[in-house]
Amino acid sequence: MGVFTCSHRIIKSVKSKIALAVATLLFISTHTAQAAPIYTFPVAGCEVTYSRYHHDYPAADIFGKKGCAFVSPIAGVVDEVNTVDRWRGKTNIGADRGGLSVSVIGDDGLRYYGSHLSKIESKIVPGYRVTTGEKLGEIGSTGSAKGTKAHLHFGISYPTEKGIWWVRRGVGLESKGKTPPFKYLQAWQVGKDLKPRVVVPAVLPPEPKK
Repeated sequence: MGVFTCSHRIIKSVKSKIALAVATLLFISTHTAQAAPIYTFPVAGCEVTYSRYHHDYPAADIFGKKGCAFVSPIAGVVDEVNTVDRWRGKTNIGADRGGLSVSVIGDDGLRYYGSHLSKIESKIVPGYRVTTGEKLGEIGSTGSAKGTKAHLHFGISYPTEKGIWWVRRGVGLESKGKTPPFKYLQAWQVGKDLKPRVVVPAVLPPEPKK
């Protein structure tokens, strides 16, 4: 009887230890999943520079070596893709200035746009689902950036119908709608999740003349 009681206690102790181990693994797994970043810096594997302000409208030019990876700053769905550089200096058509470009509608409901690319990954087509940090293309100097140092033009905006290039290229952020994405880029670069605040106007702004 004593042997049976002892064996029973040992089995019960082993079961308790197994249950504790399983619970610990579940906690670690859940904790790791929750810690996965929502946002990431849009250029990976390269040293870059960028400034607080951008000419004419709120956006950012991120300078780096030609061929540096342009990655999706958030998980989402590819929106518009331009694989042909149609820009010409004589015409300087606004819709063509970005050269090779990709925009993504993030899971946060906002649109993220990168242009002047030298290359776009073959699988990146409208409707394709991307993960945070997935490579979209490589930075370059296409479009109106021809003859300049390789860089990624990066803009954040609210989604619109296709072809509304003057919104897609980037809009002002925060409550006054004038803030460029600088502070968000800084946060993502050091691994901090910071969701951009975009104000959607009641009326779509008209197409600019330049």
